[in-house]
Amino acid sequence: MDGVIYLVQQTPERTPSGVWQRPSTARRIFCQVDSITRQEFFSAGRNGLNPEFTFTIFAGDYQGESVLLYQDKPYAIYRTYYVPDTDYLELYVQREGGTNGQNAN
Repeated sequence: MDGVIYLVQQTPERTPSGVWQRPSTARRIFCQVDSITRQEFFSAGRNGLNPEFTFTIFAGDYQGESVLLYQDKPYAIYRTYYVPDTDYLELYVQREGGTNGQNAN
């Protein structure tokens, strides 16, 4: 595993004034970083997604998060895949906010 991501857990909670907030905590996870395959790019694109990376992590590290940080940029996890006969999970992500034009830093 040659990369590092931060899995972001967002738990809604109500403040004393009654306003709902989503504070987040991030956990550091080691991963393998790969490009999206051509097939994944076109399949996801047909569904209105804009995939960028695949991160392979130890399956036990994943707790259902929907957002991760990679190189200080937020990505939305749109699909997961358990690799058969291994203890690994692939996370397929797109830039948080939809397309690269929105919220791109």
